[in-house]
Amino acid sequence: MELFATPDNPVPPGAVVTQVRSAGVDLRVARWSPRGRKPPRGTVCILQGRAEFIEKYYETIGNLLNRGFVVVAFDWRGQGGSGREVGNPRKGHVASFNRYRRDLDAVLAEVVVRDCPTPYFALAHSMGGAILLDCLADGETRFQRSVISAPMLAVATVQRPRLVRSLAEGLSALGFARLFVPGGGATAISTRPFLGNRLTSDPVRYARNAAITAAAPQLGLGDPTIGWVRAAYRVMARLARRQTVEAIKAQVLVIAAGADTVVSTPAIERFALHLKSGRAIVLPGARHELLMERDDIREAVLAAFDAFVPGTEDPSQSPQADSRLSAIA
Repeated sequence: MELFATPDNPVPPGAVVTQVRSAGVDLRVARWSPRGRKPPRGTVCILQGRAEFIEKYYETIGNLLNRGFVVVAFDWRGQGGSGREVGNPRKGHVASFNRYRRDLDAVLAEVVVRDCPTPYFALAHSMGGAILLDCLADGETRFQRSVISAPMLAVATVQRPRLVRSLAEGLSALGFARLFVPGGGATAISTRPFLGNRLTSDPVRYARNAAITAAAPQLGLGDPTIGWVRAAYRVMARLARRQTVEAIKAQVLVIAAGADTVVSTPAIERFALHLKSGRAIVLPGARHELLMERDDIREAVLAAFDAFVPGTEDPSQSPQADSRLSAIA
């Protein structure tokens, strides 16, 4: 397993690439340590969204290293440089999100806890955010604080989620779980034109990510399978229950995109109302991939991260930290 680079997206120096075995699949994991004599401020674990890969986060990894954190990034099973569960590598199929949870547990046990300094923080996006919240609701305690961008709690364009879930359940029961969703195919999402994309308003970063897939097409992923949709809706249904949200005791900051057409920002805001130790902020005008957005939006995300993650201030109790987050929102 290796990391790939393009002229506009070099690998951050000092990468240590390892392979972690999780439930029959080999995961690609990379770790970086900040340069300098000062001890690290802790470790940030990046949990990507669907169809993403480590290379998309080089810029963010550099931002975190400059802040003095050790960084761990990995590809979920079925995407990026990790192993697949089906023969077609563009499908990214899973039967259950519990397998993603096992991936996270394996990376934490084999890399983060074994080789990285405490405290541990999570920086999760979209699908990764849903996986993390599901774990936190079941009592995951290894992350001191978690920052989650645009978590996948509901699909923005689906008006009848119960019908979609019923169809996915029924088709999966009939043996079609490993097929692409109707109308879907193997074309990598990141190779589609910038015009009309729902991910970012930044053409430079969008082109940079497309160039990565062009240079290393094995990292690309197409549309989801019917089985993946079934698994996703099961998790989203669980996270929609108030008792699930109230079971999350961890410190969580959720950052939503005001112009998100991938996941539902109103669903994120409703979710955050019932968090015991968390809150949500919405960045107006931002599209789904907040860390791939234009500079002013990325700077707001990183400012929110800086105000929340060090763990020295609780935004729910500290007027200074809370004012910084309120100003960003």
